[in-house]
This record gives sequence, C-alpha cells and structure tokens, in this order.
Amino acid sequence: MVHQELAASWLPEAIRELQTRGVEIRGCSQTLSLVPDIAPANEEDWSTEFLAPVLSVKIVDNTPAAISHIQTYGSGHSESIVTANDAVAEEFLKNIDAAAVYHNASTRFTDGFQYGFGAEIGISTQKLHARGPMGLVELTSYKYVVRGSGQTRS
Repeated sequence: MVHQELAASWLPEAIRELQTRGVEIRGCSQTLSLVPDIAPANEEDWSTEFLAPVLSVKIVDNTPAAISHIQTYGSGHSESIVTANDAVAEEFLKNIDAAAVYHNASTRFTDGFQYGFGAEIGISTQKLHARGPMGLVELTSYKYVVRGSGQTRS
C-alpha cells in the first residue's frame, strides 16, 4: 500500500523500476490512473501470496485504512511499514495482528534461524500452536516487533 499523499510523486517511478526488474504490477483504480500500463488488481489479488515477482498495489487515504486493509487481506504472518513518521509506525505496530511486525525492515527476516531459534521446522499463522496436553508455555502467543532503518536480507 502507498499513502495517497506520496502516490503521485513516488509511485510511477517506483513501479517503472520494478517493471524493469521483471515484476508484474497489479493496481487499484487509483494506481491505474497514475500508471495505466499495469494490470488491474481484483479482489483475490489482495489476499494472494503470489510466490512469484508479482505485486498488488493499493493507494490508501490514511493509516487506519491501511491497517483495515491488512487486517482484512493479510496472512497474519508478517507485515511491514516503511515510514519516517514514528507516530504512524507505532500505530501500525500496535494495531496489526500478525506474528511479526516491522518498521523500516524487510519481512524476509521472519525466519526461525534469523530469530535465533536454530533451523526453522515449521511456520504457523495461528495464535495457538500446540495440540494435546498443554502447559503455560504452550498457551503463550508471541508478536515480534522489529524496528529497522532500511535493512534487507539477501
């Protein structure tokens, strides 16, 4: 998602750069009005994990609209915000219901090995992971909050 105040000045160039790198862009009607040579996004695109260089782009009016969109279509796994506005970042980190939330860092860090757990043996977007007899440890749910300054994972 891209905030509407930034969309006209930043989004067309960003999309062109992504296209030169082979990324297929699908956009909402506002995105299409700025960059008409992309595919229109449909309802299914917002909740699809493409597993390919495909990106669905939506322009939003404000932070609550972005949060609402993510809560409706997100996976509950990992979500990130890129912003210099700390108050907006805090609102995002507090209100997004995901296993890991990031401010100015790549969601590619969401990995058991990266978190220091050793080899990752599984992932879950559920809030209750254990089955069978459970104690207090099994009834605990985690939310990781990661703050960065533009880090990526190669």
